[in-house]
Amino acid sequence: MADVSSPDPEAPKRKGKVKRKHTVGRVVLVASVLLALVTALGVVFTYRHLNGNLTTIGGLDELDNRPEVVYEGDGKPLNILVMGSDSRAGANGIDSQDPANGARSDTTVILHISADRDRAYGISIPRDSVVDRPTCGDDNEIPAETGAKWNVAFAVGGPLCTVEQVEQTTGIRIDDFVVIDFNGFKEMVDAVGGVEICVPKEINDPKHQIFVPAGTNELRGDQALDYVRARYTVGTQSDLGRIKRQQNFMASMINRVVSKGTLARPDRVVRFLNAATKSLDVSEGLSSVRALADLALQLRSTGLDEIKFITVPWEYDDDYDVLWLPSSKSLFDAARKDEPLSAKLSSDAIDAGAPPGSEATPSESPSETGSPSESPSESESPSETASETPSETPSETPSETSPEKAQEAADYGLCA
Repeated sequence: MADVSSPDPEAPKRKGKVKRKHTVGRVVLVASVLLALVTALGVVFTYRHLNGNLTTIGGLDELDNRPEVVYEGDGKPLNILVMGSDSRAGANGIDSQDPANGARSDTTVILHISADRDRAYGISIPRDSVVDRPTCGDDNEIPAETGAKWNVAFAVGGPLCTVEQVEQTTGIRIDDFVVIDFNGFKEMVDAVGGVEICVPKEINDPKHQIFVPAGTNELRGDQALDYVRARYTVGTQSDLGRIKRQQNFMASMINRVVSKGTLARPDRVVRFLNAATKSLDVSEGLSSVRALADLALQLRSTGLDEIKFITVPWEYDDDYDVLWLPSSKSLFDAARKDEPLSAKLSSDAIDAGAPPGSEATPSESPSETGSPSESPSESESPSETASETPSETPSETPSETSPEKAQEAADYGLCA
């Protein structure tokens, strides 16, 4: 009995094990807290860093004679004006042009996003469009001009003058705007791992230092910029062809971001956001990373084939200036009323689900069967809306590309 009731000489070891267990627990707890703090500090630092990258331009709400909002349904559609700046200042010195010449905007896109976020379409406005520019500037010090070239507004009055010009000529109220420069564009493309583009013929323009090899290429950096800038040695050498290639690139880039899992790669997301925020001048409504992220999240359920790009219906005058056809009013009204593109307008659209030259394009993309050539718009009357669709048979041979359509695509510098 004495032996049974006597204390076990090994008992203290059990106590020692418990103590060691608590010590391990404390280490794990402290490590977890430190990891959480480091992660939180990293997130805070990244958030502040990205916010600090953005350049905000105020004054949008103070513009004169703004169009009324006509949409009366549920939710709120958005119209965001996207402008590309060709400034050569700083890191944007891509060629021999003098930075002192200032900046113009040869790319203007009205991005309409539906109230239900089920569709979006970008309306490209040719830089050589002739319009009546309204007075603009902080104190309306920049006089109005009749018969002005479109891209002059940015040169004389910056983004806000361009916004006023858009609103007064289209009737579309702009909710926010974004301006991106050359260097920022290159960095954004690199951040998503490049964009695959098909080029039917080699682009070689020594004068403007532009070279892109023929065939399917994954374009990055300078080559990507070369592709969207090229004009004088591609197809019909027109700005309208360049617009088509820019639309193709935007559609292909969106396709890359969504379909290649870019959004699932945190490293690429951070790189993309860092590149984007460094290169963007934005209106106050988009002046934080949270605002940009919220907009992106709202579009997460939008199908790629519901993201389209189209050009304002146009024709050339005798001086090869671009005049908008009367049918452009129906396009602008669609955006104002938050309506989808008509079948006729959609036949000329490039969509992100099947950009020209992609594997799905011949059987799925309406742009391969209804895209226009530039010559009909020069010879046919405005009432015939030649630049919208020269053919009424876009769906008869959707799986084949006729020689005419192949040539039409080549005229734009696109693969059929």
